[in-house]
Amino acid sequence: MILDPRFTELADGLTGFSTALKKGERVLIDAFDVPDAIVIALIRSIRARGAHAYVNVHRARITRELALGAEEAQYAPHAEIELARMQKMDAYIALRGSENIFEASDVPSARVQLVSRLMKPVLDHRVGKTKWVVLRWPTPAMAQQAGLSTEAFEDFYFKVCTLDYARMAPGMKALADLMRKTDRVHIKGPGTDLRFSIKGIGAEPCGGLRNIPDGEVFSCPVRDSVEGHIQYNAPTVYLGASFDHIRLEFSKGRIIDATSSNTKRLNDILDSDPGARYIGEFALGFNPHILEPMRDILFDEKIAGSFHFTPGQAYEGVGNGNKSQVHWDMVCIQRPEYGGGEIWFDGKLIRKNGLFVPKSLHKLNPAYLLGKGKSR
Repeated sequence: MILDPRFTELADGLTGFSTALKKGERVLIDAFDVPDAIVIALIRSIRARGAHAYVNVHRARITRELALGAEEAQYAPHAEIELARMQKMDAYIALRGSENIFEASDVPSARVQLVSRLMKPVLDHRVGKTKWVVLRWPTPAMAQQAGLSTEAFEDFYFKVCTLDYARMAPGMKALADLMRKTDRVHIKGPGTDLRFSIKGIGAEPCGGLRNIPDGEVFSCPVRDSVEGHIQYNAPTVYLGASFDHIRLEFSKGRIIDATSSNTKRLNDILDSDPGARYIGEFALGFNPHILEPMRDILFDEKIAGSFHFTPGQAYEGVGNGNKSQVHWDMVCIQRPEYGGGEIWFDGKLIRKNGLFVPKSLHKLNPAYLLGKGKSR
């Protein structure tokens, strides 16, 4: 098979840079509604590095049908099998395409929560014990979400996914170092006045090693420290349902009020378990190619000039210990065309209207990341 050279370039980046495969390592490819050609490109790239490829092929309509009748007696053995396989893997690459992002929208919440709970040990092992990278695959449905033609979206996708992520490294290191020394965070913007502490939590830069596209540094609030309210301005899809205009209010770290265009489903999800009403991640996004939300979180959470504030599960290592089957990255964009906003660390202005203010962080602004020399 003759492959599109862009497929080969992307596969080589995923196996060489993102997962840095070594001879003899085992790699699970999870392929969700993607062309055979990209899976073949990955297998060839993995083989060229002396590693061993294993492949799971998924189809969304089949997954939906299984979930519609999900029972503990069915999914508990399935989860055990999947965990046993994941425990034998050194690395994991997931390619997620979608012909219809709402394919699971009519699966009852109780069934979705059952599957999420039973499969969580598999997710936890994959995240904590393997080298992993997850990315979407460009489809006409995604092009529609982005408001682009299929061809234009494919061009955008490969430009974003093959970005020179190494150029982010100096700025990400500076931001992560600053966040590790920070206690109090104050975020202001339209409908948002949020205060919390990240003291002692740490910070982790993300520049192409876990998600593609990438471009964020994440930390986490001290669990009970969050006070105030936030108005998100990026639409989101979670567990097959669509949400706009999410507003959350906090007291002593807990979400005490939550409204949106789909308030009942929002609260159903936040009531999945006690940890779902606490925050498990706080991150700043800065990918210069990603400017508009498209209801796809792997893109939207990296939007230049954005931050996300995530109800649910915290990460191990850089987290507050919060446990939940939910991890819902909700995004707020602070560039001027979205109403602007400010982020303050310990009384010092760090980012205003989407641009980093301290000189040490200028290399995370679009002008530098796009290779145009000094950032403003």
